[in-house]
Amino acid sequence: MKKIFQILFSLALLPGVFSCKKDQVMDYYEGGTAPVLTGSSATIPLAFATANDQAVKLSWTNPEYMFTTGISSHDVNYLLEIDTTGAKFSNPKRKAISLSKDLSVSFTQNQLNGYLVNDMGLTVNKPHNIEVRVTASIGGSVPLVSNVIKFAGVVPFAAPPKITPPASGELYIVGSAVAGGWDNPIAAANIAAQKFTQVSPTEYQLTIPIIGDGEYKFISVSGSWDADKQWSIATEQASGDPSTLNYDLSPNGANVRAPQTSGTYLIVVDFQKGKVTLTKQ
Repeated sequence: MKKIFQILFSLALLPGVFSCKKDQVMDYYEGGTAPVLTGSSATIPLAFATANDQAVKLSWTNPEYMFTTGISSHDVNYLLEIDTTGAKFSNPKRKAISLSKDLSVSFTQNQLNGYLVNDMGLTVNKPHNIEVRVTASIGGSVPLVSNVIKFAGVVPFAAPPKITPPASGELYIVGSAVAGGWDNPIAAANIAAQKFTQVSPTEYQLTIPIIGDGEYKFISVSGSWDADKQWSIATEQASGDPSTLNYDLSPNGANVRAPQTSGTYLIVVDFQKGKVTLTKQ
Protein backbone atom coordinates (compact mmCIF):
# COMPACT_ATOMS: atom_id res chain seq x y z
CA MET A 1 0.00 0.00 0.00
CA LYS A 2 2.80 2.38 0.89
CA LYS A 3 4.33 1.78 -2.53
CA ILE A 4 1.02 2.64 -4.28
CA PHE A 5 0.78 5.98 -2.43
CA GLN A 6 4.37 6.79 -3.47
CA ILE A 7 3.51 6.17 -7.13
CA LEU A 8 0.36 8.30 -6.94
CA PHE A 9 2.28 11.14 -5.25
CA SER A 10 4.97 11.05 -7.96
CA LEU A 11 2.35 11.20 -10.71
CA ALA A 12 0.71 14.21 -9.06
CA LEU A 13 3.96 16.13 -9.40
CA LEU A 14 4.07 15.63 -13.18
CA PRO A 15 2.73 18.56 -15.34
CA GLY A 16 -0.78 18.04 -16.62
CA VAL A 17 -1.59 15.04 -14.46
CA PHE A 18 -4.75 15.41 -12.32
CA SER A 19 -5.05 19.04 -13.47
CA CYS A 20 -7.41 20.98 -15.76
CA LYS A 21 -5.98 22.59 -18.91
CA LYS A 22 -6.33 26.38 -18.72
CA ASP A 23 -8.38 27.88 -21.55
CA GLN A 24 -6.29 30.11 -23.80
CA VAL A 25 -7.77 33.55 -24.47
CA MET A 26 -7.09 34.71 -28.02
CA ASP A 27 -7.21 38.42 -28.95
CA TYR A 28 -8.53 39.10 -32.45
CA TYR A 29 -8.93 42.39 -34.31
CA GLU A 30 -12.60 43.14 -34.90
CA GLY A 31 -12.37 46.53 -36.59
CA GLY A 32 -12.53 50.24 -35.95
CA THR A 33 -13.99 53.48 -37.22
CA ALA A 34 -12.19 55.71 -39.73
CA PRO A 35 -11.17 58.96 -38.02
CA VAL A 36 -13.12 62.09 -38.89
CA LEU A 37 -10.79 64.98 -39.75
CA THR A 38 -11.70 68.64 -39.23
CA GLY A 39 -9.85 71.94 -39.51
CA SER A 40 -10.02 74.97 -37.25
CA SER A 41 -10.86 77.22 -40.21
CA ALA A 42 -11.89 76.99 -43.85
CA THR A 43 -8.90 79.04 -45.04
CA ILE A 44 -5.20 79.11 -44.22
CA PRO A 45 -3.47 82.50 -43.84
CA LEU A 46 0.25 82.64 -44.59
CA ALA A 47 2.42 85.76 -44.26
CA PHE A 48 5.98 86.46 -43.18
CA ALA A 49 4.78 89.29 -40.90
CA THR A 50 2.62 86.81 -38.93
CA ALA A 51 4.87 83.77 -39.36
CA ASN A 52 4.64 82.76 -35.69
CA ASP A 53 0.84 82.86 -35.60
CA GLN A 54 -1.26 79.74 -36.05
CA ALA A 55 -1.99 78.74 -39.64
CA VAL A 56 -4.42 75.93 -38.88
CA LYS A 57 -5.23 73.31 -36.25
CA LEU A 58 -6.23 69.86 -37.49
CA SER A 59 -8.20 67.48 -35.27
CA TRP A 60 -9.53 63.96 -35.73
CA THR A 61 -11.66 61.46 -33.83
CA ASN A 62 -10.35 58.32 -32.12
CA PRO A 63 -10.64 55.28 -34.43
CA GLU A 64 -11.69 53.13 -31.43
CA TYR A 65 -9.86 49.99 -32.51
CA MET A 66 -11.82 46.97 -31.27
CA PHE A 67 -10.41 43.57 -30.30
CA THR A 68 -12.13 40.54 -28.81
CA THR A 69 -10.84 41.62 -25.41
CA GLY A 70 -12.27 45.11 -25.82
CA ILE A 71 -11.15 48.52 -27.07
CA SER A 72 -7.39 48.65 -27.52
CA SER A 73 -5.39 50.58 -24.98
CA HIS A 74 -2.30 50.48 -27.19
CA ASP A 75 -0.93 53.63 -28.77
CA VAL A 76 -2.40 54.38 -32.17
CA ASN A 77 -0.11 55.70 -34.92
CA TYR A 78 -1.28 58.44 -37.26
CA LEU A 79 0.09 59.57 -40.61
CA LEU A 80 -0.93 63.09 -41.60
CA GLU A 81 -0.51 63.83 -45.33
CA ILE A 82 -0.59 67.16 -47.17
CA ASP A 83 -0.77 67.18 -50.96
CA THR A 84 -1.95 69.36 -53.82
CA THR A 85 -5.60 68.92 -54.78
CA GLY A 86 -6.03 66.36 -57.53
CA ALA A 87 -2.77 64.50 -56.82
CA LYS A 88 -4.69 61.98 -54.67
CA PHE A 89 -1.79 61.72 -52.21
CA SER A 90 0.41 60.04 -54.82
CA ASN A 91 2.79 62.98 -55.29
CA PRO A 92 6.34 61.92 -54.25
CA LYS A 93 6.77 65.42 -52.81
CA ARG A 94 3.66 65.31 -50.61
CA LYS A 95 4.36 66.11 -46.97
CA ALA A 96 3.87 63.14 -44.63
CA ILE A 97 4.07 63.63 -40.86
CA SER A 98 4.06 60.71 -38.42
CA LEU A 99 2.27 61.26 -35.12
CA SER A 100 1.30 59.04 -32.20
CA LYS A 101 -1.36 59.25 -29.49
CA ASP A 102 -2.40 62.84 -30.22
CA LEU A 103 -5.75 63.57 -31.82
CA SER A 104 -4.77 67.01 -33.11
CA VAL A 105 -1.84 69.01 -34.40
CA SER A 106 -1.35 72.74 -34.83
CA PHE A 107 0.96 74.41 -37.36
CA THR A 108 2.35 77.91 -37.28
CA GLN A 109 2.33 79.82 -40.53
CA ASN A 110 6.10 79.47 -40.72
CA GLN A 111 5.95 75.67 -40.25
CA LEU A 112 3.27 75.12 -42.86
CA ASN A 113 4.92 77.53 -45.28
CA GLY A 114 8.15 75.55 -44.95
CA TYR A 115 6.33 72.30 -45.79
CA LEU A 116 4.71 73.84 -48.86
CA VAL A 117 7.81 75.60 -50.19
CA ASN A 118 10.78 73.50 -49.05
CA ASP A 119 9.26 70.01 -49.01
CA MET A 120 6.53 70.18 -51.64
CA GLY A 121 8.23 72.70 -53.92
CA LEU A 122 5.21 74.98 -54.36
CA THR A 123 5.80 78.38 -55.96
CA VAL A 124 5.72 81.34 -53.59
CA ASN A 125 3.31 84.25 -53.98
CA LYS A 126 0.91 82.12 -56.03
CA PRO A 127 -2.35 80.51 -54.81
CA HIS A 128 -2.44 76.73 -54.47
CA ASN A 129 -5.22 74.30 -53.59
CA ILE A 130 -4.16 71.69 -51.06
CA GLU A 131 -5.83 68.79 -49.27
CA VAL A 132 -5.16 66.90 -46.05
CA ARG A 133 -6.01 63.46 -44.68
CA VAL A 134 -4.97 61.31 -41.72
CA THR A 135 -4.49 57.54 -41.62
CA ALA A 136 -4.71 55.58 -38.36
CA SER A 137 -2.98 52.24 -37.77
CA ILE A 138 -2.18 49.93 -34.88
CA GLY A 139 -0.09 46.77 -34.99
CA GLY A 140 -0.99 44.65 -37.98
CA SER A 141 -4.52 46.01 -38.32
CA VAL A 142 -5.96 47.42 -41.51
CA PRO A 143 -5.18 51.19 -41.75
CA LEU A 144 -8.21 53.45 -41.37
CA VAL A 145 -8.21 56.50 -43.66
CA SER A 146 -10.07 59.68 -42.75
CA ASN A 147 -12.09 61.98 -44.92
CA VAL A 148 -10.18 64.54 -47.00
CA ILE A 149 -10.44 68.24 -46.20
CA LYS A 150 -9.46 70.84 -48.77
CA PHE A 151 -8.08 74.36 -48.54
CA ALA A 152 -8.27 76.65 -51.58
CA GLY A 153 -6.13 79.67 -52.40
CA VAL A 154 -3.22 78.97 -50.03
CA VAL A 155 -0.44 81.42 -50.93
CA PRO A 156 3.07 80.51 -49.65
CA PHE A 157 5.35 83.42 -48.83
CA ALA A 158 9.01 83.86 -49.63
CA ALA A 159 10.91 83.61 -46.36
CA PRO A 160 14.33 85.25 -46.09
CA PRO A 161 17.08 82.82 -47.14
CA LYS A 162 18.70 80.83 -44.35
CA ILE A 163 22.14 81.97 -45.58
CA THR A 164 22.60 85.38 -47.17
CA PRO A 165 23.45 84.86 -50.86
CA PRO A 166 26.37 86.58 -52.61
CA ALA A 167 25.85 90.30 -53.10
CA SER A 168 27.83 90.02 -56.34
CA GLY A 169 25.39 87.50 -57.81
CA GLU A 170 28.40 85.30 -58.61
CA LEU A 171 29.84 82.16 -57.01
CA TYR A 172 33.06 80.21 -57.62
CA ILE A 173 34.66 77.04 -56.24
CA VAL A 174 38.34 76.97 -55.25
CA GLY A 175 40.51 74.36 -53.54
CA SER A 176 42.57 71.21 -53.95
CA ALA A 177 39.41 69.37 -55.09
CA VAL A 178 39.41 71.23 -58.43
CA ALA A 179 42.01 71.58 -61.17
CA GLY A 180 42.57 75.28 -60.44
CA GLY A 181 43.60 74.59 -56.85
CA TRP A 182 43.50 77.31 -54.20
CA ASP A 183 44.57 80.07 -56.60
CA ASN A 184 42.71 83.26 -55.68
CA PRO A 185 42.49 85.28 -57.88
CA ILE A 186 41.42 82.36 -60.03
CA ALA A 187 43.56 81.97 -63.14
CA ALA A 188 41.91 83.28 -66.27
CA ALA A 189 42.16 79.81 -67.86
CA ASN A 190 40.10 78.26 -65.03
CA ILE A 191 37.62 80.94 -64.04
CA ALA A 192 34.87 79.85 -66.46
CA ALA A 193 35.10 76.21 -65.35
CA GLN A 194 34.92 77.17 -61.66
CA LYS A 195 32.05 79.66 -61.96
CA PHE A 196 28.52 78.63 -60.93
CA THR A 197 25.38 79.38 -62.92
CA GLN A 198 22.82 81.40 -60.94
CA VAL A 199 19.47 79.64 -61.52
CA SER A 200 17.51 81.79 -59.04
CA PRO A 201 18.30 84.62 -56.62
CA THR A 202 19.25 82.01 -54.00
CA GLU A 203 20.39 78.94 -55.96
CA TYR A 204 23.62 78.27 -57.86
CA GLN A 205 24.64 75.18 -59.85
CA LEU A 206 27.90 73.91 -61.34
CA THR A 207 28.93 70.66 -63.03
CA ILE A 208 32.66 70.16 -62.60
CA PRO A 209 35.31 67.39 -62.28
CA ILE A 210 36.13 66.81 -58.60
CA ILE A 211 39.36 65.32 -57.23
CA GLY A 212 38.44 62.73 -54.61
CA ASP A 213 39.21 63.58 -50.96
CA GLY A 214 40.33 67.08 -51.87
CA GLU A 215 39.14 70.24 -50.10
CA TYR A 216 37.30 73.32 -51.31
CA LYS A 217 35.37 76.50 -50.50
CA PHE A 218 32.99 78.80 -52.33
CA ILE A 219 33.84 82.47 -52.94
CA SER A 220 31.84 85.26 -54.54
CA VAL A 221 34.69 87.51 -55.68
CA SER A 222 37.80 86.18 -57.37
CA GLY A 223 40.79 87.53 -55.45
CA SER A 224 39.00 88.05 -52.11
CA TRP A 225 39.08 85.97 -48.90
CA ASP A 226 36.84 88.40 -47.02
CA ALA A 227 34.65 86.65 -44.44
CA ASP A 228 31.43 87.89 -46.04
CA LYS A 229 32.51 86.64 -49.46
CA GLN A 230 33.18 82.96 -48.74
CA TRP A 231 31.07 79.95 -47.70
CA SER A 232 31.79 76.34 -46.80
CA ILE A 233 30.92 74.10 -43.81
CA ALA A 234 31.06 74.65 -40.06
CA THR A 235 33.38 71.67 -39.41
CA GLU A 236 35.35 69.75 -42.02
CA GLN A 237 34.16 66.17 -42.54
CA ALA A 238 36.28 63.04 -42.24
CA SER A 239 37.26 61.22 -45.42
CA GLY A 240 34.34 59.22 -46.78
CA ASP A 241 31.74 60.84 -44.52
CA PRO A 242 28.27 60.71 -46.16
CA SER A 243 27.91 64.45 -45.57
CA THR A 244 30.42 65.11 -48.37
CA LEU A 245 27.38 64.71 -50.65
CA ASN A 246 24.88 66.72 -48.60
CA TYR A 247 25.69 69.26 -45.89
CA ASP A 248 24.65 72.52 -44.26
CA LEU A 249 26.18 75.64 -45.76
CA SER A 250 28.08 77.94 -43.39
CA PRO A 251 29.49 81.44 -43.94
CA ASN A 252 33.28 81.64 -43.56
CA GLY A 253 33.59 78.09 -42.16
CA ALA A 254 36.14 75.29 -42.40
CA ASN A 255 37.30 73.64 -45.62
CA VAL A 256 34.80 71.23 -47.17
CA ARG A 257 35.90 67.64 -47.80
CA ALA A 258 35.24 66.36 -51.33
CA PRO A 259 33.71 62.89 -51.86
CA GLN A 260 36.22 60.02 -51.86
CA THR A 261 35.43 59.04 -55.44
CA SER A 262 36.84 61.32 -58.12
CA GLY A 263 34.53 62.17 -60.99
CA THR A 264 32.23 64.78 -62.45
CA TYR A 265 29.66 66.14 -59.97
CA LEU A 266 26.70 68.48 -60.12
CA ILE A 267 27.03 70.88 -57.17
CA VAL A 268 23.89 72.72 -56.05
CA VAL A 269 24.32 75.52 -53.52
CA ASP A 270 20.93 76.55 -52.09
CA PHE A 271 21.17 79.69 -49.95
CA GLN A 272 17.41 79.65 -49.31
CA LYS A 273 17.59 76.32 -47.47
CA GLY A 274 21.24 76.67 -46.46
CA LYS A 275 22.08 73.35 -48.13
CA VAL A 276 24.71 71.99 -50.53
CA THR A 277 24.27 68.76 -52.50
CA LEU A 278 26.67 66.92 -54.78
CA THR A 279 25.42 64.38 -57.32
CA LYS A 280 27.85 62.24 -59.32
CA GLN A 281 27.14 62.50 -63.02
